[in-house]
Amino acid sequence: MSFDTFNRRNVSAGLMIAGVGLVQAARAAPGNASATTADVTAEISHSRAGIHQEVNFAASAARIYRLLTEAEQFDRVVRLSGAMNSTMHTSLGKKRTEIDPRPGGAFALFGGYVTGYNLELVPDTRLVQAWRAGSWDAGVFSIAHFNLWEREGATTLGFDHVGFPDDDAAHLAQGWHINYWEPMTKVLG
Repeated sequence: MSFDTFNRRNVSAGLMIAGVGLVQAARAAPGNASATTADVTAEISHSRAGIHQEVNFAASAARIYRLLTEAEQFDRVVRLSGAMNSTMHTSLGKKRTEIDPRPGGAFALFGGYVTGYNLELVPDTRLVQAWRAGSWDAGVFSIAHFNLWEREGATTLGFDHVGFPDDDAAHLAQGWHINYWEPMTKVLG
Protein backbone atom coordinates (compact mmCIF):
# COMPACT_ATOMS: atom_id res chain seq x y z
CA MET A 1 0.00 0.00 0.00
CA SER A 2 1.41 3.41 -0.93
CA PHE A 3 1.78 6.29 1.48
CA ASP A 4 -0.90 8.34 -0.34
CA THR A 5 -3.45 5.51 -0.17
CA PHE A 6 -2.71 4.94 3.51
CA ASN A 7 -3.10 8.64 4.33
CA ARG A 8 -6.40 8.99 2.38
CA ARG A 9 -7.87 5.97 4.14
CA ASN A 10 -6.75 7.18 7.59
CA VAL A 11 -8.05 10.70 6.98
CA SER A 12 -11.40 9.34 5.72
CA ALA A 13 -11.70 7.00 8.68
CA GLY A 14 -10.78 9.83 11.06
CA LEU A 15 -13.44 12.10 9.57
CA MET A 16 -16.06 9.36 9.87
CA ILE A 17 -15.13 8.74 13.50
CA ALA A 18 -15.15 12.49 14.22
CA GLY A 19 -18.50 12.80 12.47
CA VAL A 20 -19.99 10.00 14.55
CA GLY A 21 -18.63 11.66 17.67
CA LEU A 22 -20.23 15.00 16.70
CA VAL A 23 -23.59 13.34 16.01
CA GLN A 24 -23.47 11.48 19.30
CA ALA A 25 -22.54 14.67 21.17
CA ALA A 26 -25.39 16.55 19.48
CA ARG A 27 -27.87 13.82 20.42
CA ALA A 28 -26.69 13.86 24.01
CA ALA A 29 -27.15 17.62 24.30
CA PRO A 30 -30.01 18.60 26.64
CA GLY A 31 -33.30 19.29 24.85
CA ASN A 32 -32.16 17.78 21.53
CA ALA A 33 -35.04 16.06 19.77
CA SER A 34 -33.19 14.88 16.66
CA ALA A 35 -33.90 11.37 15.44
CA THR A 36 -31.39 8.74 14.38
CA THR A 37 -31.36 7.45 10.83
CA ALA A 38 -32.95 4.24 12.09
CA ASP A 39 -35.72 6.24 13.81
CA VAL A 40 -36.43 8.26 10.66
CA THR A 41 -36.41 5.17 8.45
CA ALA A 42 -39.03 3.55 10.67
CA GLU A 43 -41.26 6.59 10.15
CA ILE A 44 -41.34 6.22 6.36
CA SER A 45 -44.30 4.39 4.87
CA HIS A 46 -43.54 2.12 1.95
CA SER A 47 -47.02 0.67 1.70
CA ARG A 48 -49.16 3.57 0.44
CA ALA A 49 -51.16 2.95 -2.68
CA GLY A 50 -50.32 4.83 -5.85
CA ILE A 51 -51.57 4.76 -9.42
CA HIS A 52 -49.41 5.00 -12.54
CA GLN A 53 -51.05 4.97 -15.96
CA GLU A 54 -49.84 5.82 -19.46
CA VAL A 55 -52.34 6.64 -22.17
CA ASN A 56 -51.70 7.42 -25.83
CA PHE A 57 -53.79 9.99 -27.67
CA ALA A 58 -53.81 10.82 -31.37
CA ALA A 59 -53.60 14.53 -30.61
CA SER A 60 -51.00 17.18 -29.83
CA ALA A 61 -49.81 17.82 -26.30
CA ALA A 62 -51.19 21.37 -26.62
CA ARG A 63 -54.67 20.07 -27.40
CA ILE A 64 -54.64 17.62 -24.48
CA TYR A 65 -53.33 20.31 -22.12
CA ARG A 66 -56.18 22.65 -23.14
CA LEU A 67 -58.67 19.83 -22.64
CA LEU A 68 -57.44 19.36 -19.06
CA THR A 69 -57.18 23.05 -18.15
CA GLU A 70 -60.07 24.82 -19.90
CA ALA A 71 -63.48 24.45 -18.26
CA GLU A 72 -65.46 24.57 -21.49
CA GLN A 73 -63.24 21.87 -23.02
CA PHE A 74 -63.21 19.59 -19.96
CA ASP A 75 -66.98 19.89 -19.58
CA ARG A 76 -67.22 17.91 -22.84
CA VAL A 77 -65.19 15.14 -21.18
CA VAL A 78 -67.45 15.21 -18.11
CA ARG A 79 -70.59 14.83 -20.24
CA LEU A 80 -69.15 11.72 -21.92
CA SER A 81 -67.76 10.19 -18.70
CA GLY A 82 -68.91 6.98 -17.12
CA ALA A 83 -69.94 8.87 -13.97
CA MET A 84 -72.25 11.23 -15.82
CA ASN A 85 -73.70 8.42 -17.93
CA SER A 86 -74.66 6.22 -15.00
CA THR A 87 -77.24 6.40 -12.25
CA MET A 88 -74.63 8.31 -10.25
CA HIS A 89 -75.13 11.45 -12.35
CA THR A 90 -78.29 12.42 -10.45
CA SER A 91 -76.31 12.62 -7.22
CA LEU A 92 -73.53 14.66 -8.86
CA GLY A 93 -75.68 17.71 -9.39
CA LYS A 94 -76.00 20.07 -12.30
CA LYS A 95 -73.02 22.29 -11.50
CA ARG A 96 -70.95 23.03 -14.60
CA THR A 97 -67.24 22.39 -14.81
CA GLU A 98 -65.12 25.16 -13.30
CA ILE A 99 -61.36 25.43 -13.82
CA ASP A 100 -59.16 28.38 -12.93
CA PRO A 101 -56.07 27.57 -15.05
CA ARG A 102 -53.53 29.35 -12.86
CA PRO A 103 -51.25 28.03 -10.12
CA GLY A 104 -53.40 28.01 -6.99
CA GLY A 105 -56.56 28.18 -9.09
CA ALA A 106 -59.48 26.04 -7.95
CA PHE A 107 -61.40 23.52 -10.01
CA ALA A 108 -64.74 21.73 -9.58
CA LEU A 109 -65.51 18.79 -11.87
CA PHE A 110 -68.30 16.24 -12.22
CA GLY A 111 -70.97 18.43 -10.72
CA GLY A 112 -68.63 19.50 -7.91
CA TYR A 113 -67.93 15.94 -6.75
CA VAL A 114 -64.23 16.31 -7.66
CA THR A 115 -62.57 19.49 -6.42
CA GLY A 116 -59.09 20.79 -5.85
CA TYR A 117 -56.38 23.24 -6.81
CA ASN A 118 -53.89 23.51 -9.63
CA LEU A 119 -50.42 23.38 -8.08
CA GLU A 120 -48.23 23.55 -11.16
CA LEU A 121 -49.07 24.28 -14.78
CA VAL A 122 -46.43 24.03 -17.49
CA PRO A 123 -48.26 24.61 -20.79
CA ASP A 124 -48.34 21.58 -23.09
CA THR A 125 -46.06 19.65 -20.72
CA ARG A 126 -47.29 19.15 -17.14
CA LEU A 127 -50.23 19.70 -14.82
CA VAL A 128 -50.07 18.93 -11.09
CA GLN A 129 -53.21 19.12 -8.97
CA ALA A 130 -54.25 18.76 -5.34
CA TRP A 131 -57.26 16.58 -6.12
CA ARG A 132 -60.07 15.20 -3.93
CA ALA A 133 -63.32 13.29 -4.21
CA GLY A 134 -66.41 14.49 -2.37
CA SER A 135 -66.69 11.21 -0.45
CA TRP A 136 -63.33 11.68 1.29
CA ASP A 137 -62.94 13.05 4.81
CA ALA A 138 -62.65 16.83 5.03
CA GLY A 139 -59.15 18.10 4.36
CA VAL A 140 -57.96 14.98 2.51
CA PHE A 141 -56.30 15.85 -0.82
CA SER A 142 -54.29 13.64 -3.13
CA ILE A 143 -51.75 14.71 -5.74
CA ALA A 144 -52.40 14.03 -9.44
CA HIS A 145 -49.56 14.48 -11.96
CA PHE A 146 -50.34 14.70 -15.68
CA ASN A 147 -47.17 14.67 -17.86
CA LEU A 148 -47.36 15.00 -21.64
CA TRP A 149 -44.81 13.71 -24.19
CA GLU A 150 -45.49 14.39 -27.83
CA ARG A 151 -44.03 12.07 -30.47
CA GLU A 152 -44.81 11.99 -34.19
CA GLY A 153 -48.22 13.65 -33.98
CA ALA A 154 -49.35 11.58 -30.99
CA THR A 155 -49.02 12.27 -27.27
CA THR A 156 -48.41 9.99 -24.33
CA LEU A 157 -49.99 11.15 -21.10
CA GLY A 158 -48.06 9.79 -18.12
CA PHE A 159 -50.24 9.92 -15.05
CA ASP A 160 -49.35 9.41 -11.39
CA HIS A 161 -51.82 9.70 -8.51
CA VAL A 162 -50.72 9.43 -4.86
CA GLY A 163 -51.97 10.36 -1.42
CA PHE A 164 -55.54 9.10 -1.69
CA PRO A 165 -57.25 6.81 0.85
CA ASP A 166 -55.77 3.35 0.22
CA ASP A 167 -59.19 1.69 0.07
CA ASP A 168 -60.06 3.82 -2.98
CA ALA A 169 -57.13 2.65 -5.14
CA ALA A 170 -58.96 0.15 -7.39
CA HIS A 171 -62.00 2.40 -7.76
CA LEU A 172 -59.83 5.39 -8.67
CA ALA A 173 -57.66 3.42 -11.11
CA GLN A 174 -60.77 2.32 -12.98
CA GLY A 175 -62.34 5.77 -12.63
CA TRP A 176 -59.44 7.49 -14.40
CA HIS A 177 -60.10 5.27 -17.41
CA ILE A 178 -63.88 5.63 -17.60
CA ASN A 179 -64.11 9.27 -16.51
CA TYR A 180 -60.98 10.76 -18.07
CA TRP A 181 -59.08 8.71 -20.68
CA GLU A 182 -62.02 7.12 -22.55
CA PRO A 183 -64.11 10.30 -22.85
CA MET A 184 -60.97 12.32 -23.67
CA THR A 185 -60.30 9.93 -26.55
CA LYS A 186 -63.85 10.55 -27.84
CA VAL A 187 -63.55 14.34 -27.52
CA LEU A 188 -60.16 14.39 -29.24
CA GLY A 189 -61.66 12.36 -32.11
